[in-house]
Amino acid sequence: MEPQSASSASGSFGRKVFFRRKKSCPLSGPGAPQVDYKDIKLLQRFVSERGKILPSRITSVSHKKQRELASAIKRARNLALLPFVLQ
Repeated sequence: MEPQSASSASGSFGRKVFFRRKKSCPLSGPGAPQVDYKDIKLLQRFVSERGKILPSRITSVSHKKQRELASAIKRARNLALLPFVLQ
């Protein structure tokens, strides 16, 4: 048996190590906007062009704020402040 070199023992084989930065929630923390069904400009940032609610993995919103956001968007749709579907 031949001794393995340091690079092959770690299994990296010359690949760069990529560190993913943890996303922070844009709706929590000091100075963050409050989620409100009447704030249409804020809600439209979290709705796609087709009218669907964007998932939290794309918008980096926390789970608690994502639930608040979804209910605010649904409430705004029922009051005809936001459209259900865009064509």
